[in-house]
Amino acid sequence: MSETKEKSKPQPKQGRHATGDDRRLNMIEAINDALDVAMGRDDDVVVFGEDVGYFGGVFRCTAGLQEKYGKTRAFDTPISECGIIAAAIGMGAYGLRPVPEIQFADYIYPGYDQIISEAARIRYRSAGEYNVPMTVRSPFGGGIFGGQTHSQSPESLFTHASGIKTVIPATPYDAKGLLISCIEDNDPVIFFEPKRIYNGPFDGFFDRPVQNWKSHPDSVVPEGYYKVPLGKARLVTEGEQLTVLTYGTMVHVAKAVMEERGVEADILDLRTLVPLDIEAVEKSVKKTGKCLIIHEATRTSGFGAELSALVQERCFYHLEAPIQRVTGFDTPYPHSLEWAYFPGPVRIGTALDKLLSE
Repeated sequence: MSETKEKSKPQPKQGRHATGDDRRLNMIEAINDALDVAMGRDDDVVVFGEDVGYFGGVFRCTAGLQEKYGKTRAFDTPISECGIIAAAIGMGAYGLRPVPEIQFADYIYPGYDQIISEAARIRYRSAGEYNVPMTVRSPFGGGIFGGQTHSQSPESLFTHASGIKTVIPATPYDAKGLLISCIEDNDPVIFFEPKRIYNGPFDGFFDRPVQNWKSHPDSVVPEGYYKVPLGKARLVTEGEQLTVLTYGTMVHVAKAVMEERGVEADILDLRTLVPLDIEAVEKSVKKTGKCLIIHEATRTSGFGAELSALVQERCFYHLEAPIQRVTGFDTPYPHSLEWAYFPGPVRIGTALDKLLSE
């Protein structure tokens, strides 16, 4: 009987994944791995949020961490987003490195005042005496039929506020490396996780099956500690016809559309919106002379508007056609029509036709 009990006992987190430098993880596993590495290296790293401890998170990103590190370092909180953020700010100012989870990005608004009025300004207000090394993790975007209150993309609300860094990974490799960089950063970071690609890279089309993420080169996630620097974009594909600026889920969508249409494009995965790798953007647009911006969030005042302005300011004399944006619509998030809401092959194709015909 004791042998049976031993076999059924939950195993430590290291046993959840294959080992070796060529092991393959999806984004959930990569995030879990990053948290494990960060907590193992630094006792000041604490993880908490709604259902984060015992249950391991609604998407299982924190599975096994409470068992391994105890209830004082991975724990559940009441359903109070403003309380979660306020506690994290206090912990950070005290000297810890809190990693609070907001269960869905749609729930972050009650804590928005705390983030903007306190966390973002504390270094400036204290003349550098205090800082808040806080990393707020949250799933964002659509793709799981979550409806209006589980599918929003509010990244531009945070890129607008000085003092906050905004990071969005598109691959498991980047998710782990970027998250470790965020946790070790001495300023507050919003780390948005595109849940549509949590379980593996998506080929960009609703009517096709999700590809096997284990065959995707970006699913190779090394064991142990490594960092992906903040403020550095990733060149996904290289081409001379145009530049595509995007991030998160739309990296995979853009790549699929370019491949289907035979367009040779520089696809830049921005990875961090703030700080932005403007040098990489400028270099690519000056090379190709054409720019397409794709994001899932609504169009008006979306981050694409800022990108468009920056490209116009820095690359005006190199542009051969007007900058094109393909985004979500300026409507409440449509539950039953979410796949029409997303930028996809039809709308991206229309923008491509305009750009390439110039």
